[in-house]
Amino acid sequence: MPFLEIFAPIASDMNAVDALIRKKLHSDVVLIRQVAEYIIHSGGKRLRPALVLFSANALGYQGRQHHELAAVVEFIHTSTLLHDDVVDGSDLRRGNKTANALFGNAASVLVGDFLYSRAFQMMVGVDSMHVLQVLADATNIIAEGEVLQLLNCHNAEVTVAGYLQVIHCKTAKLFEAGARLGAILAGVSSEIEQAMADFGMHLGTAFQIIDDVLDYSADESETGKHLGDDLAEGKPTLPLIHAMQHGTPEQVARVRRAIENGGREDFPAVLEAIQSTRALDCARNHARAEAELAVTALQPLSASIFKDALLKLARFAVARSF
Repeated sequence: MPFLEIFAPIASDMNAVDALIRKKLHSDVVLIRQVAEYIIHSGGKRLRPALVLFSANALGYQGRQHHELAAVVEFIHTSTLLHDDVVDGSDLRRGNKTANALFGNAASVLVGDFLYSRAFQMMVGVDSMHVLQVLADATNIIAEGEVLQLLNCHNAEVTVAGYLQVIHCKTAKLFEAGARLGAILAGVSSEIEQAMADFGMHLGTAFQIIDDVLDYSADESETGKHLGDDLAEGKPTLPLIHAMQHGTPEQVARVRRAIENGGREDFPAVLEAIQSTRALDCARNHARAEAELAVTALQPLSASIFKDALLKLARFAVARSF
């Protein structure tokens, strides 16, 4: 399904969010504007802010604060990308040079801090303690996830449960927050609010698992990143964990060495182990199960074009090739 087709029901809302993002990026400090505008406008999918808009519209919200919160979520996400690329030493994202590759690590970290603080300024304007609590908790948990991932790097003993804990904190938590924020604005029951949060959590988990699958199977021209980046950084993702659980002793030893040492030297052998153990199929099945849980969470919602789009988004998260 075409990605733009899914976003069609919120096209005007997304235009409003983009205009707000451009406005809120303004700073008298030229370097802040340069770095922030570069990363914001470098071709992201805008999934997280879209969840705020879809959720609010699906639940009948009337107003404009969903634009503010969608921009807040995008700023938080962008700040984590800036920090991530510095920590990982990445030089390519979405087919473009990373901000740290162009402007340096110091500028990337500090502009990431600017985006975090600008997001919190905007949160206050919504004047909702519940909104503040959700976003404050989310940013704190995301930071914990970043540290957990750092601790897991080069650790070949990471379990599936440990891998999923990182995903839930680092990636899925902001998906969860975005979907929950739309429900808060709509003033729905706590049960519906939780259903939307569950949808976001399962969608974000499925999305990240497929990201990790694509690191060993994608067309680099579509993803805009190098195959094997996770392996080079020593990240024990689900395909590697599965290969270690089901591979031959020789394959297990090679995958273990690759995780512990990092780099790309063992990539061909690791890829062979992943393929022979059908690790990618296993990971995709796990992602499909998460997407089905996301779909189930939407059952209490009334029929609408926005609910339909959310259902399509769950399918897209698993079927995508970029």
